Amino acid sequence: MTRDGEIPAIFNPKRVRTPSVVVTGDSSSNGPYNNNNSGGVGGGASSSGIGAVSSCGFSNVLNSSNPQITHQDSISSSQQDPNEVITIQADTPTNPHGSQHNFGGDSSDTQTGQLAIDHQANGQPGEDAEVRFRKLKACRESCCSELAKKMYFGVCVTILVTASWVGATHCIKYMYLYRAPYDDELDDDLDTSSSRAELSTELEDILAISDSSLHHVEDATEMFNIPPRQPVYFNAPFFAAWFFTNSSLLFFPIYILGLISARKCDKLSEILADVIRGFRERGFTIGRFLNRCLSFCILWLVTTYLYTLSLHVLFATDALALFATNVACVYLLSWVILHEQFVGVRIVAVILCDTGIALLAYMDGITESRTLGGVVLATLAAAGYAVFRVMFRKVMGDPPVAQIAFTFTALGLLNALLLWPVVLALYLTGAENLTSESIPWNMLLVASVLLLVFHVLMQFSAAVTYNMFVTLGLITAVPVSGALDVILYSATFAGMKLAGVILIAIGFFLVMFPENWPDYITRLLR
Repeated sequence: MTRDGEIPAIFNPKRVRTPSVVVTGDSSSNGPYNNNNSGGVGGGASSSGIGAVSSCGFSNVLNSSNPQITHQDSISSSQQDPNEVITIQADTPTNPHGSQHNFGGDSSDTQTGQLAIDHQANGQPGEDAEVRFRKLKACRESCCSELAKKMYFGVCVTILVTASWVGATHCIKYMYLYRAPYDDELDDDLDTSSSRAELSTELEDILAISDSSLHHVEDATEMFNIPPRQPVYFNAPFFAAWFFTNSSLLFFPIYILGLISARKCDKLSEILADVIRGFRERGFTIGRFLNRCLSFCILWLVTTYLYTLSLHVLFATDALALFATNVACVYLLSWVILHEQFVGVRIVAVILCDTGIALLAYMDGITESRTLGGVVLATLAAAGYAVFRVMFRKVMGDPPVAQIAFTFTALGLLNALLLWPVVLALYLTGAENLTSESIPWNMLLVASVLLLVFHVLMQFSAAVTYNMFVTLGLITAVPVSGALDVILYSATFAGMKLAGVILIAIGFFLVMFPENWPDYITRLLR
């Protein structure tokens, strides 16, 4: 039995066919199976006659004198007769080369024709459109699922974290390279700056400065008691760290703006009441909350100060690579303080990060104390940031986004109100220079904004994506910063420096391995 719409083929040994036979010429001898009764064939052979031919082994080998049998393996969709038409042309050679053919169903041409027939019979236009629609619908569902959306947001967050972190670090580095205009401050017993400038100009005009007469100008400068003016460089890392920490005041306003943009904002009083209610449920009183916030504020300020101070010595790429080791410190502290699960591969990651730190510490030789000091400062900054993250989780738990934003705003407020006397004391003692000429305010503001974006992404992105993408931005910032260092400062990465950065990167990725990573490897091997 044939299926509906299927065109039967007579030379398929697996099915019984009843095709029509048309003789287009005189019949000829066909070996021992010849039937002289041509009228039975010419008048449309009966089914019994055809069955006899099939049973007698019609798949024998034909020589060049036998007639050629041509299959019409496909018909147009307008034909209603499903039977196959076989045309037999008499006295026509089967193959000009005299090759042998097998008509028992094993020929590749016959199989190809049968596949074409089945495909045309089964592939109706309506069914194809329905299958195509189902595939498109399934693709759309997979691309727009919650998991896919989190992945898309994660990639965007990684790019933004990388850009903000690299930009802020290079802005801080540029502040140290910034050379302010010459300091015009004079002692009271000397002339004013304008008179000195006019006198210097007159001397230059009189002496007609040339390469041979420069020493005369120097002698005249000493004669008229004109002190040499020295360039002024940025030397206020603690003030910069304090200024950066003040930007934390904007955390809660940014959260409110986010609610307004999403049209999920209730009254401000209701939001504040909900936040305070949440802290009370966690057992916080006003005094305890302010005490914890002040501790976090000091730790945050010290960490920012150490990182800012390390950039006075190190390139931005070195500082970024060293700061990325905070993920290893976070794991160790989480294992000890938060009692998280022990993972052996993460211990290997910690060892690799420590080895990378050691290589960077001695990348300029053992006697280069400035490089060693910068590496120590950057490493302490990474450790301080790790302590902040772990203690925040220990004290605050896993609070909602609103409580996190309120906590960081309180942190910035305490920093602005209570720690400004430290900045004033450093200025009065001469430890830091806070003159308007020595501080590049443009770079300071840009770095402050970029750091605010970086910390907002680090704290809030867990609501829309996985933490893995947030943390990944710390290590992707290293190659980006390396390219900028090569372009801007002609930095070279080779030897111990390159090896240290590579080891830190490997350790970083090993720390990010999931706790059940052996199960994933076992599934891949299977």
